[in-house]
Amino acid sequence: MEEYKLMKGNEAIAEAAIRAGTDGYFGYPITPQSEVMEYLMAEKPHERTGMVVLQAESEVASINMLYGGAAAGKKVFTSSSSPGISLMQEGISYIAGAELPCLIVNVARGGPGLGTIQPGQADYFQATKGGGHGDYNLIVLAPASVQEMADFVSLSYDLAFKYRNPVMILSDGAIGQMMEKVKFKEQEPRMKTHPDWATVGKPADRGPNIITSLDLDPARQERFNNKLQEKYKKIREEEILFEEIDCNDADYVFVAYGTSARICQKSLQLAREEGIKVGLFRPITLWPFPYEQIIRLSKKTKGMLSVELSAGQMVEDVRLAVEGKIKVEHYGRMGGMIPTPEEIVLALKKQIIGG
Repeated sequence: MEEYKLMKGNEAIAEAAIRAGTDGYFGYPITPQSEVMEYLMAEKPHERTGMVVLQAESEVASINMLYGGAAAGKKVFTSSSSPGISLMQEGISYIAGAELPCLIVNVARGGPGLGTIQPGQADYFQATKGGGHGDYNLIVLAPASVQEMADFVSLSYDLAFKYRNPVMILSDGAIGQMMEKVKFKEQEPRMKTHPDWATVGKPADRGPNIITSLDLDPARQERFNNKLQEKYKKIREEEILFEEIDCNDADYVFVAYGTSARICQKSLQLAREEGIKVGLFRPITLWPFPYEQIIRLSKKTKGMLSVELSAGQMVEDVRLAVEGKIKVEHYGRMGGMIPTPEEIVLALKKQIIGG
């Protein structure tokens, strides 16, 4: 039955994964996402559902275990934080090239390098532009609450299996560590069947299933790449998710995701109390990015401020969308620092309204 719990974001992802009928988790501890694995270990989901939970010897090992589990057609996921995701990039590229469904959770921290254990959003390019080699894309979902951390697990599996494509939940350390009330769905059973492409042994009525991202024939590899691009085109056409707050009469718009979007909700309120008509546009799918929706907003607004916990990455997509027709600027903090709502309003006044 449905149930309410007070939980951290990281714990909510873990509980949601159990309830989504996940077959296996393979990961390695790193702050600020270690509670994902800790919760799974404490809950002993093998007793609840038969789910396997394994701490690998490294992030490289865990992503390759994910590759194996996904190739067998199982619901599998891993979680890490920014430097750990960097170590996984080769495996992520392989998984995308093999067209395998899986879930990758990044509870991002500040960088570059080992950086800080505080929240950051500087992993945007890595997540949305293909952090590994080759022409591939992950579907990327950006939760802005603990409830969405839980809800996006089932959504991720649905999208992953629908398109045979890895999905990333790109969160950050603030949402991973904060506690909120979460409504959980009823327990889903683990899958008893497997997709017809899975590597589960060869019955007599078909040939062998071969899972690989390697093809040394350039003509075949190009045909495969064209197939991937057609799939990505379909995802862009059908899977855009976003939220608009007070955008109907807005003269100016904050564009933000995750923790930044939560802060911008208060900034919006403060600005409107001063008579400044501001709205908030929150991309939920960072890839595919909601270009058309931002183009539509740009036709009735005077300027947009992209608010990010980084030096500015999503702002490039916002600028691409508006094509120079209105002013777009970036405001951000780095190193684990989080802006106040007042700072963001001041940035809007200085960079957009008064600029």
